[in-house]
Amino acid sequence: MNLAALDWTILGPPLLAGLLVLSTHVPLGRQVLARGIIFIDLAVAQFAGLGVVLAQVVGGHVAGPVVQFAAFGAALLGAGGLYLCERRWPRIQEAIIGSVFVLAASGAILLLAGDPQGGEHLKDLLVGQVLWVSGSQLWPMAWLSAAVLLLLWFGVAATRRSLGFYLLFAVAVTASVQLVGVYLVFASLILPALASRTAAGRSGLLRAYGVGIAGYMLGLAASAVFDLPAGPVIVWALAGCAFVMALVNPGPGSTD
Repeated sequence: MNLAALDWTILGPPLLAGLLVLSTHVPLGRQVLARGIIFIDLAVAQFAGLGVVLAQVVGGHVAGPVVQFAAFGAALLGAGGLYLCERRWPRIQEAIIGSVFVLAASGAILLLAGDPQGGEHLKDLLVGQVLWVSGSQLWPMAWLSAAVLLLLWFGVAATRRSLGFYLLFAVAVTASVQLVGVYLVFASLILPALASRTAAGRSGLLRAYGVGIAGYMLGLAASAVFDLPAGPVIVWALAGCAFVMALVNPGPGSTD
């Protein structure tokens, strides 16, 4: 145990990154839960990761704008395909989303099969490197999050079968995956939404944001003090905070 590791200069940037992720993922997560397409973020995030891997394999471990373009392009392609599937096969949409996730994940493994560092690349994609987020990465994410929130506020993703929702979702998830990894993206989207599912409107949003903020703060603190990987610890902290919120505010029908 090392309490001296609780240093704002170290934990501040990753906490700010988590807050930026939560700013868009909390309202999007509540919509995802209401729509019954729980695993869409895993599928879209994995598509974004597949784009990153493809760009690195083809371009020789390139970085910067090329990787960003590949990630956004792959995510938008995946989101557009899922939108068309929802229009064509709405009753099996969740099964299609799960299948897309498996295909994208398997594709990334195949692309990295000949790379000696392929395992490390996959780990970074899934678990992320949130502790190494820099201030230069936060500003673009902040502007993007503000734009996504404005579009959500003006109802771009309001309708049941809105292409705008899928495209907006793809943009938000792609940016988040490159900051915190696939697992934390899923946890940030679904766990606060689950914890606040019995509350509507502003009350539900406040509960979800509270769960998310508490989860990131506790997870980062625990990872620093006990010298554990930050991403997995934050996932567990988010789950614990969601469970506590569900116990404190069970809501009607919770015992059914």
